[in-house]
Amino acid sequence: MEYVFPALIESDPDGGYLVTFPDVPEAITGGETATGARSNAVEALGLALRGVLAMGRPLPLTRTRGAGLIEIAVDPTTALKLAVVEAFNESGLSKSELARRLGRVETEARRILDPDHPTKLPLLQEALAVLGKDIIVSVRDAA
Repeated sequence: MEYVFPALIESDPDGGYLVTFPDVPEAITGGETATGARSNAVEALGLALRGVLAMGRPLPLTRTRGAGLIEIAVDPTTALKLAVVEAFNESGLSKSELARRLGRVETEARRILDPDHPTKLPLLQEALAVLGKDIIVSVRDAA
């Protein structure tokens, strides 16, 4: 599971820059500078993807390729939250079974699976492990 999507950053006729994601039409943002627009794009992408999951829809696939597109990744905490929700949806487990495996109450499992509820990194790691997933961190040069 990689949460990196191609984005198009264009000059906005009204000033500044506009950022769109061909594969995630819900994510649109902008900024006064290209750097600001790129920073806002990370947040907009995360919000849009969490919204897709909150509506019960699967996350979009990255299909668009082409010149002029740059890759934007969601922030690490959002990536882990998305991974937990996706892994849970694929697992066939109930929320009560996830809670039992985590040694927690069901209300806590529900919060872990709520895309908009903040969850601390150790609990996200624990949930992913229970769901049979490993976390691999990758660092690359900024664009």
